Amino acid sequence: MRHPLRILIAAALLVLLAACAGAGGRLQQAGDARVFDLALDTSLDWARVRTPRQETWTIDGTPLNQLSIISRIRPKEHVFLQARERRSRPDGPWFREGMRPDEVRDIVLDGLRGSGWANVRGSQLRPASFGGVPGLRFELDLDNPTGLVYRGMVAAAEREGRLTVLVWIAPAEHYYGRDAEAVSRMFDSLRFVP
Repeated sequence: MRHPLRILIAAALLVLLAACAGAGGRLQQAGDARVFDLALDTSLDWARVRTPRQETWTIDGTPLNQLSIISRIRPKEHVFLQARERRSRPDGPWFREGMRPDEVRDIVLDGLRGSGWANVRGSQLRPASFGGVPGLRFELDLDNPTGLVYRGMVAAAEREGRLTVLVWIAPAEHYYGRDAEAVSRMFDSLRFVP
């Protein structure tokens, strides 16, 4: 491993450990988990950091893999909770109740582009069911601002007029291949709970 990459990995792990030790952070061991109004089964251990309607999970540090879980996105709200729709910007990645699956995919892709990701592409859009709640899944290809190639997957569902989105990304080299099957099984296990 090259020296600068070691420093980056060490720094990311220190930031992650500090975040987990602070308010809102905790470890999630493999097994059953509950996050917001979702239940899921994971075969991986994760570090979890929570804000009011979003959690970030990671195994090795967010530059190496991250799962973002965004809960109960309201109509006219940014898909990643960054802002609300304005008259001056009606074409942003805003959620609207009753969106088609391709529209949900497109606002997620637009939200990623607006967050600084490049060459963002979605593929294999397909229906999914989360404990009887209809939703969707698709795959991601994207590059970070420095050109590192990432891959990922997305799951999303509208329930009670609100959108829940899960976005998992990892570098295409090593980390994606190592964990993709386990994350896909975890997405298969998603279900809404009261």
